[in-house]
Formats: sequence, structure tokens, C-alpha cells
Amino acid sequence: MTSLVKLTLVIALLLSIVIPFGYFLLGEKSKGRYKKTIGVNAFFFFSLMLVATIVSFSSPVSAANSAEAANGLSTGLAYLGAALSTGLSCVGGGIAVASAASAALGAISEDGSILGKSLIFVGLAEGVALYGLIISFMILGKIG
Repeated sequence: MTSLVKLTLVIALLLSIVIPFGYFLLGEKSKGRYKKTIGVNAFFFFSLMLVATIVSFSSPVSAANSAEAANGLSTGLAYLGAALSTGLSCVGGGIAVASAASAALGAISEDGSILGKSLIFVGLAEGVALYGLIISFMILGKIG
């Protein structure tokens, strides 16, 4: 991309942030201004993403560059898959630990003899995050 296109996209990105905040701060003080501000922000953001996508795919591609692009695409998708497997498993593990740990604390406060059983359930919930991390290491091992 040329520097002019990059500069235009950066300016459009900044405007997509500044315009909604200006609308929020300087606009009418009504109950619906939060929804209108989010709507304006979403409109500018997604229109900017659409323009950026069109500009990024508009460059001509030759046969020599397509093989390099396919290799780069597979590597990029592998990194994306590794990040998603780690991130989503950690989010799921965090939700599971939050539920299991609060229930375990409540049960332990009533009967202290069930500490071992409750720690097992909390540990199983934490294992979900470790499984996602192992999968991401396996994905990264394939591309290396």
C-alpha cells in the first residue's frame, strides 16, 4: 500500500474514535445518547473495516507471490488457531473456576471435611485451560 492510503486509513481510524466521543460530549443530553453514540461508533468502525478490507485486497497478485502468500496464510491461520485455543480455553476455565470455587468455599464453610473433594473439582476446572495451552503448543509445533 502506498503511504497516502495508509495515512488515509489512520486518519479514518482516528475519526472513527473522535467523532462518537464528540457526539457523546457535545450532543444532546438525553437518555438515548448512549445508544446513539454506540451506533455512531459502530457505523464508523465497520465502515472503516470495510474500506480497509477493500483496499488491502485490491493489489494485484502474481503467481510467484501467491505461493508465498499461501505459505504465509497457513502460518498466520496456525498462529490464530493457537491463540484462539489458548484464549478461549482460559476464558472457559476461568468461568468454571469461578463457579466451582465459590461453591467449594460455601460447602467448606458448612463442613470442613469435604476440602479434598472440593479441591478436586476446582482443579478439574483449571485443567481446561491447560488442555487449551497443550493444544496451542501442538499447533505451534507443526509450523516450526
